[in-house]
Amino acid sequence: MAGIGFELRRILKRGTLLSLLGAYGYAGVIGSGPWVLSIVGILAVGLLTISTVIPKFAVTQFQVSVTYLIALSLILTGPFQLSYTRFVADRMFEKRNDLVLPNFHAVLLTVTWVSGLAGLAAAIFLFDKESPVYRLLMVAGLVLMSNIWIATVLLSGLKQHKAIVGLYGIGYGISVAASIALHGFGLAGLLGGFVLGQAVLLMGMLGLVIREFPSDRFMSFEFFRRELHFKSLMWIGLAYNLAIWIDKFMFWYWPPTGQNVVGPLNASLIYDLPIFLAYLSIIPGMAVFLLRLETDFVDYYDAYYDAVRSGGSLALIERYRNGMVESARIGIFEIVKIQTIAALLVIVAGTGLLRALGISELYETLLHVMVIGAGMQVVLLGILNIFFYLDRRRIALFLVAAFLGLNTLFTGATLALGPAWFGYGYAGALLIVCVAGLIVMDRVFEQLEYHTFMLQRNA
Repeated sequence: MAGIGFELRRILKRGTLLSLLGAYGYAGVIGSGPWVLSIVGILAVGLLTISTVIPKFAVTQFQVSVTYLIALSLILTGPFQLSYTRFVADRMFEKRNDLVLPNFHAVLLTVTWVSGLAGLAAAIFLFDKESPVYRLLMVAGLVLMSNIWIATVLLSGLKQHKAIVGLYGIGYGISVAASIALHGFGLAGLLGGFVLGQAVLLMGMLGLVIREFPSDRFMSFEFFRRELHFKSLMWIGLAYNLAIWIDKFMFWYWPPTGQNVVGPLNASLIYDLPIFLAYLSIIPGMAVFLLRLETDFVDYYDAYYDAVRSGGSLALIERYRNGMVESARIGIFEIVKIQTIAALLVIVAGTGLLRALGISELYETLLHVMVIGAGMQVVLLGILNIFFYLDRRRIALFLVAAFLGLNTLFTGATLALGPAWFGYGYAGALLIVCVAGLIVMDRVFEQLEYHTFMLQRNA
């Protein structure tokens, strides 16, 4: 099964400037596609219906509702995302592909029960003043999106990035079109259109998984056996998703910065728009991350471990090890470089951008800080993926736990300090974690041969 790395190499083989730009563009769309399409879809529904929906506040309620669905579904499925991807990788290495689909169904069943029960409890006890239709749609949306994230991480781990972006494009295209068509029903119509698009997206993903992994068994629970999954990956997935969203929740529910929108859901006019725009600026960094990780680094990584397993000479092993180290460092440096350029462009164009979007210029400083923070989040993602390749799960857990703790601590401090400090908690936490990650990564690479052969000996 060909991965994105083969496609990128095919484009790069042309050896022209145009092919290089094409490879970066392709990697950018593939790497950031789901995030960007999610953000653009939410914003598009709002922009296209704001003048016709009655009451107009329903558009804001819709956008906030969907934002919470995304956040809560990511957090709820965090313990399953990385651990199930590793389970699939291990079974494929063992040539037991027939176990992928049955265990995929088992994980989806578990996620459906967890998200469904959580959604029903919230609908009954927290949204008791909202309409029954809205509550049912929120529960359905939470279940659908939770299942979508599991399918997304599975297909991403299998390098089916192109198919993912295509399915997301179709799903969110239907969400936008259906929401516009149903806007006459107010908030329920907007949310119903979104849920319809997510249902189509999930069906497409299920079809792709079934096609790739046919099996005679419908459901199996091997994934939940203690010896076949890694608890550290479950904690990493949970902590990482909490770390990404914790500062948003704090701004939403801090009385001076948060406002109630619908039911118990709050939003922050001060914080939400800049962070949405900042996440759009990560496309260049994601392009570099995916291009370098899936070509140079993976080539040397595969060659290094193939040489170790096949009894290659020490000189050959060291050459591949040095190539892997160099490609990792160059990749991280290029992410930093390209995100610095993106941040500078946003800083220069910040005033005009905010004016064009009808946003107060008071957001400009916060936008600058959030763009820098979002860029460092891409750097952290690159560092974590290198540790995952090297199977340094404890280091990855330490980094995401530090990100969660520091983001909580620093964001709380900046909220107390006042508006001039908003955003610095998120960016400061990422800066410290990224620097720590780079230092540890250098030390891991210095001891790579020792740990590799010690693992071989103990295996």
